[in-house]
Amino acid sequence: MQTILSVELMRESDEKTIAAGTPGRVLMRRAGEGVFAAVRERMGWKAPVGIVCGTGNNAGDGYVIALLLKEAGIPCTLVLAADRFSPDGRYYFDQCVEAGIPVIRPGKDAPAGEGEADAACPDPGQFATLVDCLLGTGFAGVPRGPVKDLIEQINKAGEAGAAVISVDINSGLGGNSGTAVLCVKSDLTVSIGCFQPGHFLNMAMDVMKEKCSCEIGIAPAAPGFSLIGEEDVPVLFPVRAHESNKGSFGYTALIGGSLRYSGAARLAAMAGAAVRSGAGVVKLAVPRGICQAILPQVLESTLFPLSEGEDGFFSFREEEFRELLRGVRTAAFGMGIGLTPETKAALRWLLENYTGVLIVDADGLNALAAILQEEEEGAAFLNRAACRLVLTPHLKEFSRLSGLSVPEIREAPIDSARAFAARTGAVVLLKGPATVCTDGERVILCDRGCPGMATGGSGDVLSGILAAVSASPALAADGKKAQDLVFAAAAAAWINGAAGELAQSESADVCMSAGDTARCVKQVMTRILRDPSRR
Repeated sequence: MQTILSVELMRESDEKTIAAGTPGRVLMRRAGEGVFAAVRERMGWKAPVGIVCGTGNNAGDGYVIALLLKEAGIPCTLVLAADRFSPDGRYYFDQCVEAGIPVIRPGKDAPAGEGEADAACPDPGQFATLVDCLLGTGFAGVPRGPVKDLIEQINKAGEAGAAVISVDINSGLGGNSGTAVLCVKSDLTVSIGCFQPGHFLNMAMDVMKEKCSCEIGIAPAAPGFSLIGEEDVPVLFPVRAHESNKGSFGYTALIGGSLRYSGAARLAAMAGAAVRSGAGVVKLAVPRGICQAILPQVLESTLFPLSEGEDGFFSFREEEFRELLRGVRTAAFGMGIGLTPETKAALRWLLENYTGVLIVDADGLNALAAILQEEEEGAAFLNRAACRLVLTPHLKEFSRLSGLSVPEIREAPIDSARAFAARTGAVVLLKGPATVCTDGERVILCDRGCPGMATGGSGDVLSGILAAVSASPALAADGKKAQDLVFAAAAAAWINGAAGELAQSESADVCMSAGDTARCVKQVMTRILRDPSRR
């Protein structure tokens, strides 16, 4: 898995690398060389090039790029937001001046700092390629003054056809959060050393068409986060022995559905989404009244009718749940089940009695939020659960669970999810443009998915996949290893996201449905299972 470092850990790692004997100027040179090579290989340098620089070390990377462009015979110009430099940046800027590289400086009334207003601002709109070296990953807040004007002009030039390259991260975008009031929109973003969370979270995918990272010799000062990739997933699906049977690969139960929301349970099971993700036997438990509607989608699964009330929602019966869950390694609860007193009663029983892996989604999460409000211990109540718990909220559901506002979660999705997981002992899969999976210590991000998945039912498909993946024989037999479940959650998110991307490529974002994603799960699984690393 690829390493991701927080802004703070990246800064600490940089400082330790310098303290260990690698001068900052050397690292700056390597950064400029890495960006220069990345652009040359991925899209080529279109002349003339404008390198738009702020006042920190991010600008120093730009000065190195300018020197390399000069050596390559590619016309370039430095565009300064202010006449101020970091010590290492000044070293390379002076070389640019000596090399005769043109410099566009701010107007004579331009302030020394980037936060001032009313400064004359250079116009970068004359270039075929613009390199954004204004602000680094450590920036927080709202761009102002010349920097604000330059960001707006870079974006305007990009809309007019100029290629836009951001160095390290798009100026204005939060390195930890991926949020911004105003930021550069890039064709390519080249991260220096390691990616930060802001390269993936929230707005990142909307403002970066492409991204890559260049290694410059900075060793992480401590373990960071991880980004799951396709090459990581096959380990969950070891080659099956000839001497095996359906019970060897895990029994799982999908509990949900109602007359009003019958599609949720159907999506979790349709096209064998869960079976094709590795489970041996899937029990689909739905209210008796919708069984006839469900039957056409049940081929590989086993249908388990649940008692129901006159309102079309299920009615909890302890004896039915005991029979349903006998021998079941993983269960997913809540997809379209409705928020009723019966839902809360069933969930309480599961938390107190079920000893496998319990995945709670949709109305199950809303019921759980109500239960936590009733408990004196609050969220800490979940530490006493008999099961190993996996929660799969989107932002609003997580807000109800955690008590945090949606804006608070958006600004710190990793910290918010990790704190809640640590407090409850649950594994949290926080949905978003990038999915955050954590047990309170380990954090794995998944950046797969697409806009076409922003439709009802996508979470139901994920629940079916996650229930099956969590039953994998490659995980701990008792389901108690939290790190295993964090990885299983991230792998399920990867499979779901990859299936969604495939579905969108076969149709379009506006017209695709969650059913399209479910139908593509088999193709994604086939690709994974053909990986030569699978053993």
